[in-house]
Amino acid sequence: MTPFTTLTAIAAPLPLANVDTDKIIPARFLKTIKRSGLGTHLFDALRYHADGSEKPEFVLNENKYRSAEILVAGENFGCGSSREHAPWALLDFGIRCVIAPSFADIFHGNCFKNGILPIVLPAEICEQLMADARLGANARITVDLATQTITRPDGTTIRFEVDAFRKHCLLNGLDDIGLTLEHAPAIDAFEARRNAEQKWQPNIRQV
Repeated sequence: MTPFTTLTAIAAPLPLANVDTDKIIPARFLKTIKRSGLGTHLFDALRYHADGSEKPEFVLNENKYRSAEILVAGENFGCGSSREHAPWALLDFGIRCVIAPSFADIFHGNCFKNGILPIVLPAEICEQLMADARLGANARITVDLATQTITRPDGTTIRFEVDAFRKHCLLNGLDDIGLTLEHAPAIDAFEARRNAEQKWQPNIRQV
């Protein structure tokens, strides 16, 4: 998993509440177990007409937001089903950080497991960042996970809270497998010791 340390990027405003995981990535695109290729279908119903052409009014179809890496959204982002494809689609598009007043619990956890930083801030602060995001490509926002701060385009900083363990995992690029591999020497030593202490014999039945 790619570590998350400091991100200075364009932020896209998405002032919608209760954006569920089916809006993030519709169910018909969940047949794959690959994490790549899903970004094309991120917010599919919001981004495209029925004929597949882009809806020019949707924020991520505007040229200034096509390379956005931060999303400023409304409350209860990621509600609905628990599909892990939702953060996969965001990440494949290029989104590394989502800022909102609140998140659905499972989606919030899935973000951390996939290298996305979800930041919870009061609604009035999110509105300020939404206004910053509307300024477009010249108004970049910096997110520093180590110091737990967001720097706005005018230079002011906002502090955010994050669970210490999840912060450690993101800073070091550790998913569940990576966390297990951190203990590989201890696991190998245990296996070697067990094999030495217990000479396993095949179970052969006599007929």
